[in-house]
Amino acid sequence: MKVCFPVAKAEGLESKVYGHFGSAPVFVVVETDSNEVSTINNRDQNHVHGACSPLKALNNQKIDVVVVGGIGGGALTKLNQMGIKVFQSGGLTIKENISRLKAASLPELTLQHCCSGHGHGSGCRH
Repeated sequence: MKVCFPVAKAEGLESKVYGHFGSAPVFVVVETDSNEVSTINNRDQNHVHGACSPLKALNNQKIDVVVVGGIGGGALTKLNQMGIKVFQSGGLTIKENISRLKAASLPELTLQHCCSGHGHGSGCRH
């Protein structure tokens, strides 16, 4: 299974999960069967809020699961339409989150969990 994590700095399994999917500078992808790690530079990092293109951001790479600190509703919907499940990060590092994902202890995100904006009073918690 290929699991993608938005990060500020690619440091392998010790990378810290970034607070928001769409604005992450880079993504670390872990193939959980082999522990192979690769990176994808975010090709859509400077999009207008609400206009994230996950396919562009991930450079059209095949991903099965995304684990995030936060995500907007549009990005979540687009990822789900592509057959990609999105889970809420429960640990600081990728390594911690891989363990929690394998133990089925990360919650799957729905639209009720999404960021609605970053302005004053938006309700965004990340």
